[in-house]
Amino acid sequence: MNHNLPVLVLAFPLLAAFAVNLLGKISKKHVAPWTLASLILSAGTSLWVLKDVLQNGKFSYTVGGWMAPYGIELVLDPLSALMLVMVSWVALIATFSALPSIKKEMPGREHLFFSLYLILICGMMGLVITGDAFNLYVLLEITSITTYGLIAMGKGRAPLSSFNYIIMGTIGACFYLLGVGYLYLLTGTLNMADIASRLPALYESPTVATAFCFLIVGVWIKMAFFPLHGWLPNAYTYAPKGASVLVAPLMTKVSVFLMIRIMFSIYSPEYDFLMHLGIKNLVVWAATIAIVGASLIALTQKDFLKMLSYIVVAEVGYMVGGVWLANQEGLTGAIFHILNDSLMTLCFFLVASAIAYRTGSSRIADFRGLFQKMPLTMLALSVGALSVVGVPPTCGFFSKWYLLLGGVEAGQWEFVAALIFSSIVNAVLFYRVFEVAFSHSEEEPSLKFENSRILETSPMMIPPLVVIPVVLLVIGLSAGPLVREVIRLAVPAL
Repeated sequence: MNHNLPVLVLAFPLLAAFAVNLLGKISKKHVAPWTLASLILSAGTSLWVLKDVLQNGKFSYTVGGWMAPYGIELVLDPLSALMLVMVSWVALIATFSALPSIKKEMPGREHLFFSLYLILICGMMGLVITGDAFNLYVLLEITSITTYGLIAMGKGRAPLSSFNYIIMGTIGACFYLLGVGYLYLLTGTLNMADIASRLPALYESPTVATAFCFLIVGVWIKMAFFPLHGWLPNAYTYAPKGASVLVAPLMTKVSVFLMIRIMFSIYSPEYDFLMHLGIKNLVVWAATIAIVGASLIALTQKDFLKMLSYIVVAEVGYMVGGVWLANQEGLTGAIFHILNDSLMTLCFFLVASAIAYRTGSSRIADFRGLFQKMPLTMLALSVGALSVVGVPPTCGFFSKWYLLLGGVEAGQWEFVAALIFSSIVNAVLFYRVFEVAFSHSEEEPSLKFENSRILETSPMMIPPLVVIPVVLLVIGLSAGPLVREVIRLAVPAL
């Protein structure tokens, strides 16, 4: 592998953020080319990194030539390389929707928005490959601060939603930092691999357990694990559409990955599951409650974005429960679902952004006639809905299948029942949306369409609406090879 590839993946969006901010002040025409060019280069490089890792095995890169454990180490294994590809490609596709959306929502401020946007992407890519526990905290704060700023740029209740997110995000960061502090006091190092080599001799110490609890609760807040989800629905609903189309598919999924990284790169399966059997079962029950609770709340929503936000919260329960089932099938399903859910959520928020661009509304009651007026957009929503319900051959079916197998193998029948219940609720939710979108009332038209012709949305938003449904089907149809050749390699050994 070219030893500079991991840094290049991060460098492209980071350098572009400065270029966008400086050149965007001169002319807004510079914003889109610099943003897209950097993300195309980053996405292409991430695929190269994944290919090399799968062929040649785990790889580490020391930043600035300072060797671990004293310097910051970037770790590329099958799991982190897969997450790097996911973040870079989801960000690239989301940007095609974000550019016209932000141009319409906040004209004249595009360069400010996309400067933060690119730094956020760089931060998330750094999160998935860093091998240093304190550097992870720094990157976590970079992603959080940029997200706060992006959300606060919205109108109406967006600043208040951002403030609520700041409060919860700060609490989560403090919990994580306290956990890192305890580990440093015990081991004298911040490098994850170095901590992992020294911890087994200290497993009986209550300080190790305290650090573990702080770290896990910290990332649970960041991922909006029910009932720690209070910040998420309003943040995703009132944020600028160009921000939510990036943040919603990635932020919670990256946080789930961080939980996996803490459990298996700092601690070990022996500590996570064998030494705390009661905790394992308790977390699976908490995930079950999260799935059921969020699904029921989603049923009460009249706003499409709010409904999607609670679906995201329920999906977090899927992944947390899958990890804590403590078997290979559950972990396979959880990691596969991180990938699938990021794409399904991207599909939904691309659709929401396209509808808002065309109609100016996200209320489900205002979706009358959408199948006639925006058939391509609604076709994309239909494929995404089938996937989140778990209908084959969409990708959502296969990750849910592994989660169900893991639940059966672990004897966690409550988790299995929650997965089935959530799928039924999702079917009801989207049936309600489709029922409204198929209906049309000449007497009381709900949508103020420009004319009666088919008019989808901004031309730049259309390619993602075509690509993402195809990707959901392709990943589903190629689930076997993908699990065998990529996902299984990323599953930590139990």
